[in-house]
Amino acid sequence: MATQDTTPIITVDHVSMRFNLAKEKQESLKEYFVALTHGGVRFDEFFALSDVSFAIMPGDFYGLIGLNGSGKSTLLKIISGVYKPSAGKVTVRGTIAPLIELGAGFDMDLTARENIYLNGTVLGYTPKYITSKFDEIVAFSELEEFLDVPLKNYSSGMVARLAFAVATMTKPDILIADEILSVGDFLFQQKCEARMAELMSGGTTVILVSHSIEQIERMCNKVAWLDHGHLRRNGLTADITPEYRHFDKTESIPADKPE
Repeated sequence: MATQDTTPIITVDHVSMRFNLAKEKQESLKEYFVALTHGGVRFDEFFALSDVSFAIMPGDFYGLIGLNGSGKSTLLKIISGVYKPSAGKVTVRGTIAPLIELGAGFDMDLTARENIYLNGTVLGYTPKYITSKFDEIVAFSELEEFLDVPLKNYSSGMVARLAFAVATMTKPDILIADEILSVGDFLFQQKCEARMAELMSGGTTVILVSHSIEQIERMCNKVAWLDHGHLRRNGLTADITPEYRHFDKTESIPADKPE
């Protein structure tokens, strides 16, 4: 009998992320650099994340919830390696297929056909492997008639279809999806949900950000609730989302402000 893996696939360990925001608005890039050169630009510190810690186990379908500006996308970018945290660390065991920013890894002047190879290469796949999966990617995206059209002529929903199809051409250890299911039609959203369920059945761990709490409740077994960069709660979805639904914004943790 196989033993269950009890080692987290992702460990977020006391992670903070600080950004410097210019206090004064400069009218142009030239003015900004002139002020910067002469020491005339002052910065405020803004903490997008403050001392966040939790662990995600292999096979979890983890949802990140919170109001706009709570730090969800920043956390996903740190987990994906796009950002390095200002403090703390994230440990990841396995390969990540990130769907964080719509069209990231695409060249909008190239056709869908060309972008399948470009984006697949960015994700670490060989041209030979991409060719072996090409027909499957096209069929899933339902873009057969638009393969030789530049992506700049695509709708956001069409770009989302292509991005999702490429990112899930194989079974990654971890799939990260940031609002990817909020774009496109209802039938394609159902198709994406079915594909994610299929990936999970093969052992893939999924992290999902969605403004739809119904979608989170339907798909995720666990959630982490971020509030102004702080981890308010994390655990079983059924325990946390009822509280989140009745969340009073006046109870929100105040954002960290510079002294």
